[in-house]
Amino acid sequence: MSRVTILASKVLVGALGVGYTMFSVISPGEERKKELIQNFPEANPVRMEDTRRRNALVMQSLKDAAEDSDLERAFEVARNGPWVCRKGHQK
Repeated sequence: MSRVTILASKVLVGALGVGYTMFSVISPGEERKKELIQNFPEANPVRMEDTRRRNALVMQSLKDAAEDSDLERAFEVARNGPWVCRKGHQK
């Protein structure tokens, strides 16, 4: 093997080692991971119910739009559904 190949291999291994070390230092510990999981939006029952309700509205609107043969009306349903934010407020 040539010196260039050996040097390139050492540089690659060194870069991988530095990357792994940085990842290990930056990644959160077990306590922090548990805290993050508890604070997910999905952990809040009220927020989850709102999400389920909004998803049901979206699916119903999509079904209505798919069944409608008038494309202009279908686009209108998609653009003005109950999930659309207007002036910073969500319905």
